[in-house]
Amino acid sequence: MAGSQGASVEAEDQRHLHRDLETLKQERASTTTRIQGLLSSQGLRVTSLTKLPEQLDALRLWDGSPIPPGLRRRVLRVYAHYTFLSEQIAAVEAERRAQPQASTDARIDQVRQLMLLKGMGINGAWLLVMEFFGWRAFKNRREVGGLAGFTPTPYQSGESAREQGITKSGNRHVRWMTTELAWSWLRFQPESALSVWFSERFGSGGKRLRRIGIVAVARKLRIALWRFLEMGVLPAGAVLKEG
Repeated sequence: MAGSQGASVEAEDQRHLHRDLETLKQERASTTTRIQGLLSSQGLRVTSLTKLPEQLDALRLWDGSPIPPGLRRRVLRVYAHYTFLSEQIAAVEAERRAQPQASTDARIDQVRQLMLLKGMGINGAWLLVMEFFGWRAFKNRREVGGLAGFTPTPYQSGESAREQGITKSGNRHVRWMTTELAWSWLRFQPESALSVWFSERFGSGGKRLRRIGIVAVARKLRIALWRFLEMGVLPAGAVLKEG
């Protein structure tokens, strides 16, 4: 995987926790889709999987008859796997929550530091540190953008030049999370210089322009968070969580 080359065994091992969590959530989403598909084949649906066995008892086919026993058993078998995955997810999340409270590892210190920022939760802070900030030293902002795959890709033709977006190289986990954090940043840090810049330049545009803008925000945010971790420089206009 791009971005992991050069990571120590210990740094690589730290990544298993959140990657396992990601895999478990994907598997659970798949079981949810399977259950919904099985029910929809008979014109049935449930709004959630909470208390699914009881919901199955109340479901009726188009003619008022109860759900066929074979279908019910099959749905419940898939639901048992869904329940198991939910338990595994809860256990992994509990393990991850416990580490920032007790660990003295330098990477965990970085997680705690990022979580001081308003709008930064454990999901984003953990992934950015374990996949990116916590395993190598960056010399400058260009390295930060380049390794993550957030370097501009200019297009030139004759006298015209325009930016086409970002490269697709780098760590896909980090690219995805930073884009998610960029949207969150606009919501929770509206008075920050970065949010104001986005609003002035892209806020009045359509969906396509805003998507282009959020990529630029993600790139700038990555560099701002690096400066915050390495130099203690709070992103311009940003605020910390109260308490």
